[in-house]
Amino acid sequence: MSKVSTYLNFPRNTEEAFNFYRSVFGGEFGGGGIGRFGDIPATEKMPIPEADKNLVMHIELDLPGGHTLMGTDAPETMGFKVNFGNNVHICLDPDSKEETKRLFDTLSEGGKVTQQLQDTFWGAYYGSCIDKFGIQWMFNFSKK
Repeated sequence: MSKVSTYLNFPRNTEEAFNFYRSVFGGEFGGGGIGRFGDIPATEKMPIPEADKNLVMHIELDLPGGHTLMGTDAPETMGFKVNFGNNVHICLDPDSKEETKRLFDTLSEGGKVTQQLQDTFWGAYYGSCIDKFGIQWMFNFSKK
């Protein structure tokens, strides 16, 4: 496993939250800075509402001790509903596509797949699930 991080979902205030976390822990936003929903290639199946284009699609902040905090806005206009309990994911960045599939298949067994593993526009092999104990997991193998 190359990295484990925590992924946080916010109802529309991710940027505010992460500016606060940066003021607490220091550092700079990694991964190329703040990714916005307006940066996503829109499709007929997934149009990006104008009001959501400036929302945070992805942000990350390295914390002391080697842990990374990542986050996103989860707008209801795009089918998300943030509740306490679904606002935190454990994000795994495995070393290979095979390891990603093995971990995904094992952790989703008896639980619920929320997004099938697939190649993404950001260049990763990604999927998510809720395990049989209700813990939310994200899998993001970056093809370097």
